[in-house]
Amino acid sequence: MDILQTMQNRSAIAKKRFGQNFLRDESVVAQIIQSMPLTPHRIAEIGPGLGDLTKYLVDVKSVTAFEVDTDLCKHLQHQFADAIATNKLTLRCGDVLETWKSALLDEPYDLVANLPYYIATNIILKALADPACKNMLVMIQREVAEKFSAAPNERAFGALSVITQSVADVSIVLHVPPTAFEPAPKVDSAVLLIRKTANRKDEEFEEMLRSAFTQPRKTLYKNLTARYDGAVVTQAFETLELERTLRPHQLSTSDFHRLYALLQ
Repeated sequence: MDILQTMQNRSAIAKKRFGQNFLRDESVVAQIIQSMPLTPHRIAEIGPGLGDLTKYLVDVKSVTAFEVDTDLCKHLQHQFADAIATNKLTLRCGDVLETWKSALLDEPYDLVANLPYYIATNIILKALADPACKNMLVMIQREVAEKFSAAPNERAFGALSVITQSVADVSIVLHVPPTAFEPAPKVDSAVLLIRKTANRKDEEFEEMLRSAFTQPRKTLYKNLTARYDGAVVTQAFETLELERTLRPHQLSTSDFHRLYALLQ
């Protein structure tokens, strides 16, 4: 497929297996650029697609872009030949998850991306654990963005909320309708800003969270006693003065950390 000749029909270019929905609304692109953290770090862009966001990013900072689609890689190499020649853009073709070990880049970076919905959660969790990643500005499915940013007592508050908010300040900076994309997805999107304060690394704490939220409609006490000794859970609840009738979404992130310390 000659992508350069079919730019006016983005739906024909999009490949379902890569979850491609190309951002076409320039006002949304402008708002994403304005929301970027002001840092000296390099930018890592995952899934640059047709380069709609990339063309603005390379004017601001040095960029390393990761694109899995070989057809789009050829297009990007042609479109950004000057930026590549002057080292403003480094283009890496292939599956980013296969090359992402402990760190995506060997220097501090900010992640900026319009992430395919099917890998968005995995990418964000890996970036939270990556010591080189300092900030994230990512567009993802709105429902998923709300799970990362939800506050206690909100319906979307869960394990993802606690994991993320344990190591970062999180907020939704922009809601994006399906009409901003071509082809239009069936769901709304949101731009999520994550400013890291630490690195995700406590696997045992996250295992406790999975147990705590395994059945959200049941009480936190009942969920935890399926994993921990009942007497230990009872003592922890009494120490923290927690009611046994509490549901998992009713505790704050700091409450979960205090509870975890007692359960150990």
